[in-house]
Amino acid sequence: MSWKTLDDMDLDGKVVLTRVDINVPMENGKVTDTTRIDRIVPTVKDILEKGGKPVLMAHFGRPKGKEVPEMSLQQVVPALEAALGVPVTFAENCIGGPAKIAVSKMEPGQVVLLENTRFHEGEEGNDDMFAAALAALGEVYCNDAFSAAHRAHASTEGIARLLPSCAGRLMQAELEALETALGNPQRPVVAVVGGAKVSTKLELLSNLIEKVDTLVIGGGMANTFLAAQGIDVGKSLAEHEMADTAREIVEKANSTGCTILLPSDVVVAREFKAGAENETVPADACPSDAMILDAGPATVVEIGEIFAQSRTLIWNGPLGAFEIAPFDAATVAAAKRAAELTQAGELVSVAGGGDTVAALNHAGAGDSFTYVSTAGGAFLEWMEGKTLPGVAALEG
Repeated sequence: MSWKTLDDMDLDGKVVLTRVDINVPMENGKVTDTTRIDRIVPTVKDILEKGGKPVLMAHFGRPKGKEVPEMSLQQVVPALEAALGVPVTFAENCIGGPAKIAVSKMEPGQVVLLENTRFHEGEEGNDDMFAAALAALGEVYCNDAFSAAHRAHASTEGIARLLPSCAGRLMQAELEALETALGNPQRPVVAVVGGAKVSTKLELLSNLIEKVDTLVIGGGMANTFLAAQGIDVGKSLAEHEMADTAREIVEKANSTGCTILLPSDVVVAREFKAGAENETVPADACPSDAMILDAGPATVVEIGEIFAQSRTLIWNGPLGAFEIAPFDAATVAAAKRAAELTQAGELVSVAGGGDTVAALNHAGAGDSFTYVSTAGGAFLEWMEGKTLPGVAALEG
């Protein structure tokens, strides 16, 4: 990869425009989950230690180019100060007078946070003049928001063409983890892809089939593949109209030498609720009045054996309806097995996507994976083999 990191830049005395993702959940004016703020701390502290002056740019919510008071970034200042341990000055606009004044008054060791970039239409439109107005505030551009890198916005792509640019520590960690998992992985490689619908992950499956040795399919997606084989899945969530597509994916996997693993046994129930009466049956024996809600124990053993034979694991999506016990059993057991192998140094494990992070945390396994991405859409697009504008812009 040809992008630069903070180690490649001379930051001493320079204003470093730093794109971060602090689009955090709020309730009653308070941040309820500081994960995204915590993850930018290493980058900001590194810039400060190198004598740079970090000026943070970020979006918050979807104001669609209008000033929406409840989407002001001012409300995250207390949480930012607590995480960084330094005072944070807030500028009431991200360009123009307020921004210039705040930046001009910066002393070494201080941090400035600019107002929501999406209060301007030029942000999402990647407008050249808006990008130039942002760039005029600083001397170096640092992108630490991998989660926004799949958007060609002024603060993620346009500005990178105007200033010397580099990746922040979080962006660097994401890119290195993904390169390890998909770019130049240790083989064999296994991917777990779960979730409700095949239709939302067609490009992902297509790309992975060409890159991995084994593809484990779980969740509602697995039901669609079982149904495509002529198996009765009862009242299970399944996209029957995707049967031809599912068969094409299997054929493509056969031609590329990728093994697809579907559940050999399943956990079924007549109702979807916590503690519902359930039974484990072979995958081809789902009662017509029941629905498949999880992979069965024999399938979990198979998955564990594949993990043990593999060197790299990519995980996106749960194996069952993990939000409700007991239908979280397969996801929890498989995640714990992956965590054990990772901790033993036998497996490189990279995971990402919204439900995935929640599922691995539910299993108590997330902290034991090699890397868990919180980037959501950007993580998926990378796995689909797409070029991310915010990353490409750093590759001068």
